[in-house]
Amino acid sequence: MSNETELPTFTGTEVGYYFICPKKLWWFAHGVQMEQGNDRVKMGKLVHEESYQRRKKELNIDDRIVIDWREDGVIHEVKLTDKMEAAHEMQLLYYLYYLKRWKGVEDLRGQIDYPKLRETKSVELTPEREREIEQALGEMQRIVDSRTAPVVEWMRICASCSYAELCWG
Repeated sequence: MSNETELPTFTGTEVGYYFICPKKLWWFAHGVQMEQGNDRVKMGKLVHEESYQRRKKELNIDDRIVIDWREDGVIHEVKLTDKMEAAHEMQLLYYLYYLKRWKGVEDLRGQIDYPKLRETKSVELTPEREREIEQALGEMQRIVDSRTAPVVEWMRICASCSYAELCWG
């Protein structure tokens, strides 16, 4: 990022999209939002709303990151399945990075909660992971600034993606 004191313009959703598919990030960042009618997204929202209701204290920070809840130094992110676990992990690492870098909150850990699977995954922001996030933010900025969507290879997840028709139709 060019100005080290400037807040990143990316949301946690956009970070997740980048790690799922750079083209999905490009479409979303250019105002094409196809998720509203997607059944998988609706199911994810339902699981998100109905799971861990006693603990739910959703925190929106700077309209960039939304933390499902924080408890005992752990920030939680609820997800439907672990099929895109790497993207979920990077989104949560971005939250930890954002809180550390721009809010001065350190010594937090992250946890991805998969209520339907009854599984959790712990996430820790290490110096190496910070560098990964910083590299990703730079690459994300290049993608978003591009006049055209990046070229990507078809992946299995494309079949169920709400942007599939735009990319492959």
